[in-house]
Amino acid sequence: MENSLDKNWKDLVVKLSHRFGEGLDLQAILFLIGLQELGQGYQKLTKNQKLDVIHVAVCALLSQWGIYEFAGHDEEGWPHWKATDKLPSMNAKQQDEMIKEAIIEYFN
Repeated sequence: MENSLDKNWKDLVVKLSHRFGEGLDLQAILFLIGLQELGQGYQKLTKNQKLDVIHVAVCALLSQWGIYEFAGHDEEGWPHWKATDKLPSMNAKQQDEMIKEAIIEYFN
């Protein structure tokens, strides 16, 4: 039996797939959110910058719950956050579920 997180996640992936194309996984959705949060429009990114975009997404998502606090932008316009002491210890499955919940909340 499917729980509400799984159902809400599948519904969101379908909705985003209609807009951005099929085959979106967690990393692709994090990348889209990171680009949105970066707000710099189209640009060619290196592999490391793409990882930084995903990090921007994770920080922005978890700042909704006070796990990160926005610290400002650097000279290149990239946003930065600082971790608070609110991040609980979790295994990989729990981390994925937390990120999925944050993504669902972000799009609602």
